[in-house]
Amino acid sequence: MSETPAGRYADQKRRVAAGFPADTVQVHPGTEALVNAAARRFVEVVVAAQAARGSASVVLTGGGTGIGLLEQVRREPGEIDWSKLEIFWGDERFVPAGDPERNARQAREALLDHVPVDPHRVHAVAPSDGEYPDPVEAAAEYSAAVHAHLAEHGAFDLHLLGMGGEGHVNSLFPHTDAVREEHELVVAVTDSPKPPAVRVTLTLPAVRKARHVVLVVGGAAKAEAVAAALNGADPVDIPAAGARGAESTTWLLDEEAATAVR
Repeated sequence: MSETPAGRYADQKRRVAAGFPADTVQVHPGTEALVNAAARRFVEVVVAAQAARGSASVVLTGGGTGIGLLEQVRREPGEIDWSKLEIFWGDERFVPAGDPERNARQAREALLDHVPVDPHRVHAVAPSDGEYPDPVEAAAEYSAAVHAHLAEHGAFDLHLLGMGGEGHVNSLFPHTDAVREEHELVVAVTDSPKPPAVRVTLTLPAVRKARHVVLVVGGAAKAEAVAAALNGADPVDIPAAGARGAESTTWLLDEEAATAVR
């Protein structure tokens, strides 16, 4: 962990929403250290959940850092019992199954194709060329899987999130209907400002169904949004501010992303 001035924010506690535990902020010296820390947190939460409840569930994120941490977990999986791990995704680009931009494909190539996961425990959003070619129908099908899991297990154990420079998480962008959603756990997005325009995403109410939320954020371009989220911004303005875990919310930052934190 960083020993530079930015490192003084390591393990800083901030309460940004009544009723939720305070955030933990950890600052790391660069991308490699950040990814390694995220992978360690992944393994730690999964192993603890399996020890406590027999199984575990994780909600994966895409992007370079999100896929990088999966590659690191593949290299150092710890004591994870892959046969007792449920896999979900926080969002998905609504593209054909073979599209290289699909989060599920990237996660399989990085990790899931290389470990003995139970295929019946891998819950991907239907692709645009699959059984549900309408994104609203695909969202409804995915919502059914999410609700079934939560009805049986009560919560996700871990929800991993990246964050965009404007503060978006999953496919929840500022000032959109999706980020304002207060009841549905899964919605279709047809006007994403970041291409592709059509996506399926978990909402903030779904994120809050996780025991542990981990946001993995790197780069100076994201520093202002990180600071705003930690200082209690309205989630409609900075969606990451609404990403809260029932037991813990952890921000893993590199030094550049932490420069505006006070």
